[in-house]
Amino acid sequence: MAERILGVLGGMGPLASAQFMMRLTLLTPATRDQDHVPTVLWSDPRVPDRSRGKIGGGDDPLPWLLRGVRGLKAAGCGAIAVPCNTAHGWYDEMVAEGLPVLHIVDAAAAALRQHTPRGTIGIMGTAATLAMRLYHDRFEALGWDCIQPTDTEMRDKVSPAIALVKANRVAEAYAPLAEMAQKLAARGAQSVVLGCTEIPLGIQAGPWQTLGIPLVDSIDALALAAIGWAKQ
Repeated sequence: MAERILGVLGGMGPLASAQFMMRLTLLTPATRDQDHVPTVLWSDPRVPDRSRGKIGGGDDPLPWLLRGVRGLKAAGCGAIAVPCNTAHGWYDEMVAEGLPVLHIVDAAAAALRQHTPRGTIGIMGTAATLAMRLYHDRFEALGWDCIQPTDTEMRDKVSPAIALVKANRVAEAYAPLAEMAQKLAARGAQSVVLGCTEIPLGIQAGPWQTLGIPLVDSIDALALAAIGWAKQ
């Protein structure tokens, strides 16, 4: 049925979109091809930088986002997943095109609730995601307290690590991201949300299981939300 075709608005970045497609496939309970989620991927890496578009005076990505949404709608998709956290700064404008958009923060909240139903949560993401309070506002309304890296830590650790993943230097991103997750845990975070879809790729390039803190992968969370939608 056309209304159960998932649209994926990707390319932000391309590696994160590829990871989303892989995780969507691996997390689907399936024994044959036909059990998987029919999906149309719109991967356009030409979309202007979302962080610069929000807080850096860069080009506006919205026209590019809407072109993708319209293309997916024309392809018969019934809902859209956007494996880019910062792009959700234009969530209302995308939804206004008439298709449901699965909100990545709501998906992360559902995943977080499984093991940390209350308490203090560390948020890692782009500078724009943090500045827009994409996670903070939704999480605080649900009863969690949020902490985040300092501006200096964003400049010296998180933002450069995200850039490394975008440059396909994934293994180099592990150390700064792992260090930041551990610092948030030391400050009281009971779980850390990887609220940029490049961050799980960097974290998983090293021994992330040894960090000693629950991590919420926003890629996996969105994939599970998409599977839930498709199987309704």
